[in-house]
Amino acid sequence: VQLVESGGGSVQIGGSLRLSCKGSGFTFDYLDMGWYRQAPGKECERVAIISSDGSTVYGETVRGRFTVSEDAATTTLYLQMNRLKPEDTAVYYCAANRMSALLAGVWCNRYGQGTQVTVSS
Repeated sequence: VQLVESGGGSVQIGGSLRLSCKGSGFTFDYLDMGWYRQAPGKECERVAIISSDGSTVYGETVRGRFTVSEDAATTTLYLQMNRLKPEDTAVYYCAANRMSALLAGVWCNRYGQGTQVTVSS
């Protein structure tokens, strides 16, 4: 499994960003996928998960603001982030595995290098 995150950057409070995660080396439709983040000095946090059948799970801190989606044709996972807050500042990582593993574990820095998101005034 190879995953490459992109799309991070600096944005003002209330702004939006869309992260992408390009997958290769596995059958995209067979695995569930998720986004995780880690802020400096904090533990890895689960952000959102999408199953192969399209069902989603969101972390409490992002529910209603973030939307996870995927495009099997391009083997790409997305995270649309709206109404960003300073506490969303972190390195964002994606992961691919079965739902039970994604829910049970933390997957920061396990595949790609992540993409930095910085939210400030």
